[in-house]
Amino acid sequence: MRVGVEVGGTFTDLIAIADGLVRIAKVPSTPARPDEGALAAIAAAGLDLRQVDDLVHGSTVATNAILERKGAPVAFFVTKGFRDLLLLQRHNRRSIYDLFYAKPEPVVARGDSFEVTERMGADGRPVEPLDQAAAARLIERVLAGDRYRAVAVCFLNGYANPAHEEAFRRLIAERFPGLPVTCSSDVTREFREYERASTTTLAAYVQPVIAGYLGRFETALKQRGFAGRFSVMQSNGGRLPAAGMGRNAITSLFSGPAAGVIGAVRKAGLSGYRDLITFDMGGTSTDVCLVAGGKPDLSTETEVDGLPIRTPVLDIVSVGAGGGSIVWRDDGGMLRVGPRSAGAEPGPACYGRGGTQPTITDAHMIRGSIRTEAFLGGRMRVDAAASRAAFAALAGELGSSLETLADHAVRIADANIVRAIQLVSTERGRDARDYVLVPFGGAGPLHAAAVATELGIRTIVVPPNAGVLSAFGLLAADFAQYETRTHRFVLDRAAPENVRRIFAELRAAAARHFRALGIDGPLGFEHSLEMRYVGQAFEVSVPLDEATLATDDPAVLTQRFNNRHARVFEFAEAGHNRVEVVSFRLGIAAPPGAVPSLGDSAAAAASGATRLYEAGRWLEARLLNRAAIREAGAVGGPALVEDTTSTIYVAPGWRGGLDACDNLILTREA
Repeated sequence: MRVGVEVGGTFTDLIAIADGLVRIAKVPSTPARPDEGALAAIAAAGLDLRQVDDLVHGSTVATNAILERKGAPVAFFVTKGFRDLLLLQRHNRRSIYDLFYAKPEPVVARGDSFEVTERMGADGRPVEPLDQAAAARLIERVLAGDRYRAVAVCFLNGYANPAHEEAFRRLIAERFPGLPVTCSSDVTREFREYERASTTTLAAYVQPVIAGYLGRFETALKQRGFAGRFSVMQSNGGRLPAAGMGRNAITSLFSGPAAGVIGAVRKAGLSGYRDLITFDMGGTSTDVCLVAGGKPDLSTETEVDGLPIRTPVLDIVSVGAGGGSIVWRDDGGMLRVGPRSAGAEPGPACYGRGGTQPTITDAHMIRGSIRTEAFLGGRMRVDAAASRAAFAALAGELGSSLETLADHAVRIADANIVRAIQLVSTERGRDARDYVLVPFGGAGPLHAAAVATELGIRTIVVPPNAGVLSAFGLLAADFAQYETRTHRFVLDRAAPENVRRIFAELRAAAARHFRALGIDGPLGFEHSLEMRYVGQAFEVSVPLDEATLATDDPAVLTQRFNNRHARVFEFAEAGHNRVEVVSFRLGIAAPPGAVPSLGDSAAAAASGATRLYEAGRWLEARLLNRAAIREAGAVGGPALVEDTTSTIYVAPGWRGGLDACDNLILTREA
């Protein structure tokens, strides 16, 4: 048996697959104790953990620790003269007209930053040796006592030569062997001092939190008889054994959204679709990502709470438009949706856990697009009267009927989602009409038709069990990791050989690391260079295929860069001989075994009729489940298609049917 458990902001999802049989569970998350929510999902599914060979986990623990400032107290050691690195940051302003603008507050205060006498040059050669005696005295003075639970070390130019950082780590280990130490060379071997320092301190900040959380979870699993392989999902779309998170837990920041993208890629790919826009609408937010040729876009940097993190992540855009997003009126009298959410506690009003504010889930209850008797396959009781009560005051203020107000709230949520998709498509030179939309999460398939219509998309692919697709993505993900190295040189005659040599070093180191983690089997590699014209401030990522990597002609590398530069910035200087390589990026991946099949939940064919409110009128709609569609062959809108974890709305002008891979394919009629 293989099990995926994904802890979201509102629900914790579980999927267990064995011998082609699928078992699912969806329980409310416990934000203060996410491991308890994961264990509750295991109990709800009735799993015998002694039969589980492979368990993969994704959570928002690291993200929440940063947002809520609940990480570990960190002592930060820097090169002498760079104590204020985290406070100076960059000279940009995210809000240029805000007279009270303040830079993001780092997780390490100035009083917790300490200077070390040493200096490394940008070429990797020592300029001033590490004063080990002075360093040892500083370590004794700072770390004695219980003030700090973690240490971050980021020395100037440590990316070029980590010798001083590693020597300083050894000095700490000799005196305080139990204290976790994160060096910048552990998390990012790239230049740009502030971003590297920010990433290092954030990694140290969350490391004890993640280690404690995973330790508690692993202990609880073992107490219940689990003896299989335990892996953790990463933001880059791959997973690692839990032991591999020991030195760089920052990679687990966005594991849930990343898992959903991988699940969508795998499931839509079975039906032959490789150019996708994934659309994950859960209880708290909506996450969208563009996938071209079966490969999700990858970003080299992200940020949390305004603080930059230099680590590869899937290029996902999130907006506060989930089922729990609160519907409200601003000071100008305009109706708004989100970004505040009712979350898991108390949740939407209809959940009956004390929520009183109107949410998108409550709006669907009023419109009739979610039926009380079918919520989570009928396993969770919801209160439609509570939804109407939550909207009553706002409807009175606006002089609107409950149904009209609920429909307007849903339309505003649709507009927010459309804008997020335009950020990953139109604003990056991609036409959304060239892609298919893959909605999932509990609410995604309800909004997909309206979103696709607005964007001009003509095909929607809804996987089976769409409400727990992120949990399936955990099982479908490869073991993966990315290695980076800054090494600058101009593209001259020696450049191709230098490129091959450095990539060979990275491949050897990455392979050794994978084998040390017990990851066997064939390894796959992806190569890319961060390149720019000499004098530019930022780089363009240029993927390299095997033919380009094998060439001895620097003009081939120049042309690949020019093509990529033209795609991003719409211009390139043909024949330009002042192109430079800045950084190397290597991806290493190993498949976890055959990807299990995500079948449809077993159910008898059922159909009937229902009513839902849309665009100012009540519509008579067909009501059926997936099994009924399989028998009928196809269905035209308006119709509600219910499965165990979500409801799919087939809007007027759309028609849908199941394909051989159990995907529900919706197409716009001419």
